[in-house]
Amino acid sequence: MMDPVTLDPVDRGLVHALQIDGRAPLRTIATVIGVSENTAARRYQRLRSAGVLRVVGTVNGARLGYTAWTLRLQCTPDAASAVAAALADRQDTSWVYLLSGGTEISCNTQARSVGERDTLLLSKLPRTRRVASVTAHSILRATALPSSWQGLHWLSEDQVAQLMPEPHAQDDTPITLDPGDTVLLEALSRDGRTGYAELATLTGWSDSTVKRRMDHLRRGGVLSYMLDIPPSALGFGAEARLWMRVKPSELVATAEELARHPEVSFAAVTTGPTNLIAAVNCRDNADLYRYLTERVSALDAVRDMETAPVIRTVKRAGAVLPV
Repeated sequence: MMDPVTLDPVDRGLVHALQIDGRAPLRTIATVIGVSENTAARRYQRLRSAGVLRVVGTVNGARLGYTAWTLRLQCTPDAASAVAAALADRQDTSWVYLLSGGTEISCNTQARSVGERDTLLLSKLPRTRRVASVTAHSILRATALPSSWQGLHWLSEDQVAQLMPEPHAQDDTPITLDPGDTVLLEALSRDGRTGYAELATLTGWSDSTVKRRMDHLRRGGVLSYMLDIPPSALGFGAEARLWMRVKPSELVATAEELARHPEVSFAAVTTGPTNLIAAVNCRDNADLYRYLTERVSALDAVRDMETAPVIRTVKRAGAVLPV
């Protein structure tokens, strides 16, 4: 459970710095935001202990041949919380939300194989009587991701440039995970800033092997680090999911335009009767109303739209959230 915390300018600088590079040394962050290393460390520990933020390691399943899906489930009123918790416990899910009146669930999943996809979509979920319906949309292309959401931005361009990770040419060589990688990635999904010594103990590798493997997975586009923080901590009290039906000939342009909206933390082109999905974060319901009626309504190619407010977040990018 997140404790009430008010973020001051130092906290906001720390948050933005960790969005840029989740494993940046606190010494480097402190120098950039103009505080001592001890102050940066205290602020990080305070926010981490309060449940306000954590850095998590996330896996880009596309580089491993996985397929990404976004799901909508309608449940009986007594079942939604339990079904959402069960979905959140799975290692292949993320962004698990209770929506609307608390009877609808939205989540994303990465299926490692056709068989795994079919087991979840055609067997496990439909077999649960408390799930009234399941709609699955394959994510074809994301145009906005939480890792670049503008709501976290605070630092100047010069400060951002000092924190950007050293660029490396992406290694497109096919990557296969071994059991040690699985242990490594599971640990990083709980805390992306876990030290090399602890990761070495968990994997049975040496510190240098852990670092070398993490660098390899990052250069290969498999591993990235995301800041896991509730938008409410930044003053965004109204979250919603949007499903839009967009004119096909203008779908890509509309998805790219939507991704430029500062309210949007996720947008993707999908299969299904609606072909564009988005996650939006607004200050309050009045701000959400303004966004829908002024910004989204100005997108001429959007033919229909369904909006569902987020009632509760069960899981975000990493391992299941503490209760």
